[in-house]
Amino acid sequence: MNCLSPSILSADFNRLGEQITAAEQAGAQYLHFDVMDGHFVPNISFGMPVLQSLRAQTGMMLDVHLMIEDPVRYIGDVADCGADIITVHAEACTDLNLAVDRIKERDLLAGVALCPATPLTELTYILPRIDMVLIMTVNPGLGGQKLIPYTLEKVRDLKEMIDSRGLKTDIEVDGGINFKTLDAALDAGANIIVAGSAVFEGDVEENTKRLLDRMK
Repeated sequence: MNCLSPSILSADFNRLGEQITAAEQAGAQYLHFDVMDGHFVPNISFGMPVLQSLRAQTGMMLDVHLMIEDPVRYIGDVADCGADIITVHAEACTDLNLAVDRIKERDLLAGVALCPATPLTELTYILPRIDMVLIMTVNPGLGGQKLIPYTLEKVRDLKEMIDSRGLKTDIEVDGGINFKTLDAALDAGANIIVAGSAVFEGDVEENTKRLLDRMK
């Protein structure tokens, strides 16, 4: 099933609760929450208090993307704040298997993210243990970038890898996804779509409905 995960990084924080409610009422199933530490990526975003407040605000799946160094340190705190899915970057983990263990110990869905140039071979052995792979379609940490075309080839290759091994792993894409690039991402094999500006610029409810209609 195709799912939309609006990224609150593009939301108007003066109207955050209102905009999240609008996206949820329009049918969005997930809510994407980017945690940035200023080390793994150049920017700093938000942390546990915001996540906890969102858990009280919405019944959507909280899709938490840890763009931070040594994410194992914070998996317990993120779980306590109400995350449903925790995604760590393969590039940021000294022990990726341990990170997945920590997520699974909390009975949450485990995701692994790969930066655009990181090869799929990073997933060879861990793939059967995880629920989702997040393919970054832009360089992480900076908003407003255009989708990097070769990342869609990577999505296609990942889809083939998943299918050949008889797995049901979700494929999420994040970065530069809008009304012009959505179809190509879906055609490549992605089924969870992270969208920021495409949702939150303008009428959130209308944008969400239009994206979901295109994803049917």
